[in-house]
Amino acid sequence: MLQEKAGALAGKIWQALNENGELVGKDLRKILKIRSDKDLYLGIGWLLREDKVVTKEVEKDILVSLK
Repeated sequence: MLQEKAGALAGKIWQALNENGELVGKDLRKILKIRSDKDLYLGIGWLLREDKVVTKEVEKDILVSLK
């Protein structure tokens, strides 16, 4: 069940990045209406594992962009 949730979140995150370009975590959560950091990082982790995104830390947040 958690694997399905991670995959669904990853798809939504990928779509948001494809439409908006690079985004910080705060903006991703707002666009996707994700309430917890845990869920955001679950989806980002999936995309990192599949080598689909690049991340870096900026001002106590995470900047995510598609490869």
